Amino acid sequence: MPVLPGAEPYRHDGGEVGVLLCHGFTGSPQSLRPWGEYLAERGLTVSLPLLPGHGTRWEDMQLTGWQDWYAEVDRELRLLRERCARVFVAGLSMGGALALRLAARRGDTVAGAVVVNPAIKVHGLSAYALPVARHVVRTTKGIASDIAKEDAAELGYHRVPLHAAHSLRAFFRLLDGELPQVTQPLLLLRSPQDHVVPPADSARILGRVSTTDVTEVLLEHSYHVATLDHDADRIFEESYAFIGRLAPSVGKEGTAAGG
Repeated sequence: MPVLPGAEPYRHDGGEVGVLLCHGFTGSPQSLRPWGEYLAERGLTVSLPLLPGHGTRWEDMQLTGWQDWYAEVDRELRLLRERCARVFVAGLSMGGALALRLAARRGDTVAGAVVVNPAIKVHGLSAYALPVARHVVRTTKGIASDIAKEDAAELGYHRVPLHAAHSLRAFFRLLDGELPQVTQPLLLLRSPQDHVVPPADSARILGRVSTTDVTEVLLEHSYHVATLDHDADRIFEESYAFIGRLAPSVGKEGTAAGG
């Protein structure tokens, strides 16, 4: 199936500091593209892959699971490490969870993590019905475009494939046990008004990671897809400052990228 216009992966070859951006469940690179371009304009090397089963039609996602999504970002991390001295991982929602697993599993390969409204649990009674319901009902209503900004929209599926949701639940349970292995500096940005992921998820993550270098930022004017919302600029600026604090060569990258 052809990729939906706007959902294409994004890559930029910049300097020696790289950033891997991971999009969310049923979403696409479109939700993080402005973030990636902001970092690229400042000389960073950026990779924003399209996760398997995403960016086409929901039927394609029905055939994929968390192992496919994680394998894609893990591969991109390896490619970034081949050309960058330091690499940071970042993500929105499930993408934040993927970034945290990369941090937990890849140790010193990851210099730091930035997560926006990260998810760590499938909530509600429906979560417990998933193992059976997915064999009876194929989809449920979509979760895309939870955005306060009136003229903004997320390119994502209108339906959630239940086989994929069941796999996502398994992934979250696995990651929950791995969070103590996250020792890298962490920047967590969250929206108090989020209609997709409750604040309990961020609290759980902050309570279980082992890093002592943690910064939490509240995005008061945005909903779940904050990277396309009123606080987008703040996310971009805070993440760039976070990376610059941990990788002092950032800010001098423009010269390196142009040379």
